[in-house]
Amino acid sequence: MRGHVQNAATLILFSLISQIAEAEAQQAHPSDAATVNPPEAIPDLICFWDFQEPAGSDRVAKGPHRYTLAEMEGPIERADGGVFGPFCADLRHPQWFRIPRADCPALDLSGKHEVTVVAWIQRESSRGWQYVAGMWNERDARRQYALFTCGVWQTDWRTFTRTPAKHQAHGYVSEVGGATPGHPFCFSYATGAARLEPGRWYMLAFTYDHEAIRVYVDGKLDVQEHYNPFPWNKPIFDGGREGADFTVAQRALPRWPQYPDGPFSGQEGFDGRIGGLAVYRRALEDEEIRQLAAKTLPSVSPAAP
Repeated sequence: MRGHVQNAATLILFSLISQIAEAEAQQAHPSDAATVNPPEAIPDLICFWDFQEPAGSDRVAKGPHRYTLAEMEGPIERADGGVFGPFCADLRHPQWFRIPRADCPALDLSGKHEVTVVAWIQRESSRGWQYVAGMWNERDARRQYALFTCGVWQTDWRTFTRTPAKHQAHGYVSEVGGATPGHPFCFSYATGAARLEPGRWYMLAFTYDHEAIRVYVDGKLDVQEHYNPFPWNKPIFDGGREGADFTVAQRALPRWPQYPDGPFSGQEGFDGRIGGLAVYRRALEDEEIRQLAAKTLPSVSPAAP
């Protein structure tokens, strides 16, 4: 009996020593460690892209659905200094990524679905209405959900009137696909307070839980009275078979009749670097978003606010 106990104790000690050695090795050589990226550890992930692939390659998602983002408007270069590895995607306007709607059914969130979109971005221009990602087709009135930055207007949820905005983050949800009834455009969106500086990494996120649209910057709810959170309880528009594609950095616009293959000559679209993109099928909790920022942005403290 004593021999069995000694053997068991020896195995436990050996296991502990091995774990300590492995941890030390991972600290010394982090690139050799088989780790799970923080966005993949959060439940209800649909897709996560880390943008490590070289120009000329499809960007393949990690997670349950390995959907591929195809380059549009030529090869999209990668740059040094990524968030989830050594590289990031360096988009030069009018470049963008696309997944045809039929090829990404899990991203087709509509009706009573919840949604979270998280993007690690670095803007490099002052263009207005820089679209980041989502299922958002303005040309054919097939809007569903989308993350934007640098919009020039923000909606007061009490009155549905708009006031000027500049270089802020926006989370959009549409219940009708087209313009909000009684208004010229979609007015159902939250706008954060923070002014986003060029050349700096941010983690932007928006959530929708059918109670409110919420926008987060670097892990914190970016509260702006009357603009964020944006109380909203409508279903997400169901685009059907002819609905929006999932796109990054650009969306279908009324002035773009040749979408998606023809050239785009407008000023809209994201211009900058994208280090990561994640989409979830539920509204993440505040603490989940805070921890995600703390684990992925060096400047964000993990301590509770």
